[in-house]
Amino acid sequence: MVDILVVALQVYLYAVIGWIILSWIRVSPDHPVARVSVFLDRIIYPVILPLRRIIPPLRLGGGLLDLSPIVLLIGIQILISIIS
Repeated sequence: MVDILVVALQVYLYAVIGWIILSWIRVSPDHPVARVSVFLDRIIYPVILPLRRIIPPLRLGGGLLDLSPIVLLIGIQILISIIS
């Protein structure tokens, strides 16, 4: 049971990493990668939105740096280390 939970958390961790990478790439809605992006949005937004409400983005010059994905990745890693 614990092994299944650890594997699920690891898969989610890789999904978050993929979601971060895809956020840097602009893809037209009819491209096959857009379907992957929509799927990742659906599984990650419910977790990331509460973090975004708590953690404001950092201002870096004229841009903003969203730290919530980094906090989510660290949180998943901590959960994995506690469980296993």
